[in-house]
Amino acid sequence: MSAQDILFIGGSGVISAASVQRAVAAGHRVVVLNRGRSDERPLPDEVELLQADIHDEDSVRAALGAREFDVVAQFTSFVPAHVRADIERFDGRIGQYLFISSASAYQKPPLRYPITESTPLRNPFSAYARNKIACEDTLVAAYRDRGFPVTIVRPSHTYDRTSMPTLAGWNDVARMREGRPVVVHGDGTTPWTITHTTDFAVGFVGLFGRRDVQGDTFHITGDHAPTWNQIYTWLGEAAGVEPDLVHVSSDAIAAIRPSLADDLHGDRSFPMVFDNTRIRRIVPEFEPRVPFWTGAEEIIAYHDATPSRQVVDVDLDRDLDRMVESVRG
Repeated sequence: MSAQDILFIGGSGVISAASVQRAVAAGHRVVVLNRGRSDERPLPDEVELLQADIHDEDSVRAALGAREFDVVAQFTSFVPAHVRADIERFDGRIGQYLFISSASAYQKPPLRYPITESTPLRNPFSAYARNKIACEDTLVAAYRDRGFPVTIVRPSHTYDRTSMPTLAGWNDVARMREGRPVVVHGDGTTPWTITHTTDFAVGFVGLFGRRDVQGDTFHITGDHAPTWNQIYTWLGEAAGVEPDLVHVSSDAIAAIRPSLADDLHGDRSFPMVFDNTRIRRIVPEFEPRVPFWTGAEEIIAYHDATPSRQVVDVDLDRDLDRMVESVRG
């Protein structure tokens, strides 16, 4: 594929930063539009940075002017109004619009496995997922009505070294190292696909400039689907301890900590295993390589070296103790 002019909207997040790096390495000319540089995930020197708030039309107009792009990769649209603004802004000025949706949008609970791109979209538990579905509906209508060149991409749980995929984040690691019990939802045996961001980037950047994917949808996930017990155990091993796992029902967790309800009932409580045949057919080099036991070592090493990441939420910790007590008494 020849070099393309690429605009990333976002570009410094967990998913987008690795895709920016992959696009630069592939020889594309990359422009990133966001609100400023990230010290945590710095942009490659080759990237042109434009500073603007994508949801402020005046600042976007000032930053972009009349520039045109082969590809726009949109990582920061979460409600239909955001994508409607993009449709008006970019229609006729770009060759391809890649929208980052979410695998959270898939039917919950799923009725068949593995999940494919044709799995129905319905998630009554998560407002985030419902908004992503509404964004997709808006973009599909624009493709059908006016030929807007959208391709929809649905990542699942994607992480980098800054991410802590457990329910309570750093609190869990701190508790492990103190020899205190750690809460795992359900019985811990639910398989959960977890994808390293560098693996996602291979599939994502491989879609750039593909005219044959307009109007189409792809999820891009790893093939690695460990259980939650394994995820917590591998993090513990990376942290140098054997964790004491306490299994608490999602309903009991949500009753004590209501802010966790959407995440549990809308995602984590269900097995999530995907069929990646479609993305492999278009991007043959997509072959996920990072298992989570390796990712766990990367996560712990980064957090151990970054004091600002070692923050214990005292209120959450108190609620975790209540969850443990609800089971162990």
